[in-house]
Amino acid sequence: MSESLHPTPVDSPALTNAELVQLRVRVIALENMVIALLANAPPEQQALVREMASYISPRPGYTPHTVTIHAADQMRSLVDRADRFQPMQAS
Repeated sequence: MSESLHPTPVDSPALTNAELVQLRVRVIALENMVIALLANAPPEQQALVREMASYISPRPGYTPHTVTIHAADQMRSLVDRADRFQPMQAS
């Protein structure tokens, strides 16, 4: 018999409310860390993030997946939010 490469829901117990809250806190912390890192990143690095977001977005002829579309939008949002924290340039 062949084994499935994808775990079934039975393979892992459901997360408790406390675990879900902790996961949410960690995601928020990671988002803020990414924003801080992107704020000081060179424009090429920010462009790379935008390019990756475009890369994972659905291409013509392929099935769009809602989660992937939201992920790409979130990546662009992180770069946009980082722009607000970039050091002011002297005029």
